[in-house]
This record gives sequence, structure tokens and C-alpha cells, in this order.
Amino acid sequence: MNAIKFMLAAILFAGCSTVSPRDAMQQDIDQAVAIIERFEAIPESAIPPAVMRAARGVAILTVTKAGFIGSVRGGTGVVVQRLDKGWSGPSAIGTGGLGVGFQAGAEVSEFVIVLNTPAAVEAFAKQSNVTLGGNLTVAAGPVGRSAEAGVGLKAAMYSYSRSQGLFAGVSLEGTVIGTRDEVNAAYFGKPVTAEEILSGRVQPPAGARALAAALAKY
Repeated sequence: MNAIKFMLAAILFAGCSTVSPRDAMQQDIDQAVAIIERFEAIPESAIPPAVMRAARGVAILTVTKAGFIGSVRGGTGVVVQRLDKGWSGPSAIGTGGLGVGFQAGAEVSEFVIVLNTPAAVEAFAKQSNVTLGGNLTVAAGPVGRSAEAGVGLKAAMYSYSRSQGLFAGVSLEGTVIGTRDEVNAAYFGKPVTAEEILSGRVQPPAGARALAAALAKY
């Protein structure tokens, strides 16, 4: 059922796009940089720097939810891993699903998922679909400068959202995130696996440098 939901949402949102997979990936990378900057803009409600400094990896997505009687959501983004020196190139990811209830119009949300453990990074590197929760616990992350001193590892992943200008930790339990292999192939110019990208065995294109630079402070 999760696979069916993901496919339906992916088809809907892919049909709305007129850009090439490579250009779409670059847009996701540029958007990820902007999201990181927006999360940093308000220290009182931002991701504590201690959380980012301890992160083994980070997934960043933009998700659109639209509908009338029912709703469908779909989103794309990238995941990166911390390496011995800097950060890996970005691997393309996407999510989607269906909902019920009245949902007029559309809503865009930005998500940052901090991967706190090697197992969390490995899930994104070696699994085609990752379900948040279960063996890989996900929790609403601590926020703000007041949380800096008391930050401790409480889940394999911390999740954060920004919607309509509001920043918060948010639970994403049960969300399915999939690797977009065809987009990775288009962006890197050859078939590559998420594991090859996140391990640093594949040299990322120049367009990915801005994201690495945005994360370099951590």
C-alpha cells in the first residue's frame, strides 16, 4: 500500500514538471541550501547547532500537499552524509502519499531530517524505500538556542518542518522516503547507487558545492 501511495503521488507531481531530471535535481539542491539558510535565520526556533554538529547525515525535502475532498502529497529533495572531510554529494529522494478529509488549495512545507546514527544513514544508502519509525525511531527535534545545552541523542532521526513561516520539530512517523535512481543517474551522468554517492566514491558535479558549503559550518 505504501508503494502504491508513493507511485500515485510521484506520478501526479512529476506530471506537473516540465524540467529535465538533471535540472530538477539542481533545483532540489538549490532549494536545500535555501532551506538550511531559512532554518538558521531565526535562532530562537532553529535547529540547535549541537544537533547539526553531531549529525551523521541530513535529508532535506520540499513537500506539496494539494486537494479538495481528498488530498495527495508529494515531495522531492536530497540526502547527504557526513564524511571524514566534509559532506558527500547529494542523493535524490522523494516522498508521497494520500490523505482524506477536506483539503482545499495547496500547502508547501519544508522538512529537514537529521540522521543521528550510522544505521539511519545506512538505511538511506542501502534501501530503496525508508519508512521512518519502527526500528529507526524518528522524533520531533529539539529547537532553539535554549535547547542547545540539553541536547542529547533520543532518536535515530530528528525531524523539523517549516510551513507558512512557522518553524518546529515535527513527527514524521510512518513517512516513506524513496531513492530516485533515475534522477541520480541524470545528475551524475551515469548510473550510480545511493551508497556510492553517500560514501563519497562518486565525485559530485560543481552544482552541489553550494550545499556542501552551507553544511560546512557544522
